Amino acid sequence: MGYRNVLVAVALSPDSQQLVNKAVSIVRPYNGKVSLITLTTEPEMYSSYAAPMLGDLRSVIQEEAQLFMAELAANADYPIESRNIAHGEFADSMAYFCQKQHVDLVICGNHSASLMNKFSCSSARLINTSMVDVLVVPL
Repeated sequence: MGYRNVLVAVALSPDSQQLVNKAVSIVRPYNGKVSLITLTTEPEMYSSYAAPMLGDLRSVIQEEAQLFMAELAANADYPIESRNIAHGEFADSMAYFCQKQHVDLVICGNHSASLMNKFSCSSARLINTSMVDVLVVPL
């Protein structure tokens, strides 16, 4: 049994290409689908005093994320099914998208070097609550 619909959680970091490459290597033998998702923060969380500038900041954040994922897709050497931007808590956003898109594997990275950080990384809640397989790739 192979994975046919893989969701890759990417951060705006060059390390994310490793995650995309891993997903491609997993789905290629089965002609599966690869989708990308990234989480962005809402500008409102930073400052309630900068209300007039928040619209511009939101669009800049969205555009930066779209451009980054377009670059990842271009370098994937495999068709990318979709590129998505989510907001909110990581595990909740992943669970919603997995259910909506019938994902059977989530790939995410972990930059933590210490043992304690590995157990408290942002993917820990995803692992504990996910209804699909989760692959955490050390970066």
